[in-house]
Amino acid sequence: MNATYKKPSGTPLVEMKDVSIAFGGIKAVDHASVDLFPGEVVALLGHNGAGKSTLIKVLSGAYQRDHGDIFIDGEEVAISNPRDAKAQGIETIYQTLGLADNVDAAANLFLGREILTKWGTLDDVAMEAQARKVMGRLNPNFRRFKEPVKALSGGQRQSVAIARAIMFNARILIMDEPTAALGPQETAQVGELIKELKKDGIGIFLISHDIHDVFDLADRVSVMKNGRVVGHARTEDVTKDEVLGMIILGKCPPAAEPGPGAMLS
Repeated sequence: MNATYKKPSGTPLVEMKDVSIAFGGIKAVDHASVDLFPGEVVALLGHNGAGKSTLIKVLSGAYQRDHGDIFIDGEEVAISNPRDAKAQGIETIYQTLGLADNVDAAANLFLGREILTKWGTLDDVAMEAQARKVMGRLNPNFRRFKEPVKALSGGQRQSVAIARAIMFNARILIMDEPTAALGPQETAQVGELIKELKKDGIGIFLISHDIHDVFDLADRVSVMKNGRVVGHARTEDVTKDEVLGMIILGKCPPAAEPGPGAMLS
């Protein structure tokens, strides 16, 4: 391919620059830089232990970095814990989803932030109305508002988890293996949810092992190996085999921008 790497123009929604973190002297992330623009999906790829989950946990506030800077909308920010991340509009949807199985969608959306009546009791009517509003925008086919979420399908549960994340003005979503354990129909449903989020200008970091998913959903890929960034590429400019070559061999194709972890040819 003759294309040269060209990232979106303008100010990134998120920019992580030169981030490093070590555990017991082992560098899990070694001077890694990634960015994400509004309305964009960037897939973070690499084998287990490549550093992608650790890097993203620095952004979500789960880990504190040893070195490097984080910028939101071009402004440097301090993220030391998950509360700091949420204050910056960063929400993480883990593979486990973290839903309360025994209560309904509205109760999950407002978990810990319940709306109360003037008598101090739960305002179930107001919470369901808000839940219907946000779910209607995200997944118009969702109807099962009265049932506990354990009764919902995997795709519907994913809808609830995403709705909860964006309910409180998240602009940056981290999605960890969102289609793992879902069938083809539900995977397509999650793909539709992601398209809706993109329309709203929400930026998404997608962690996935499914290369087909990545090419269906992501605008760009950033590949890591042994804690270092191999390179970045637009999905339209590279093939699946080339991306696999980045993941397995650390080999950067011509259309990718090499990182410090790229294998020298």
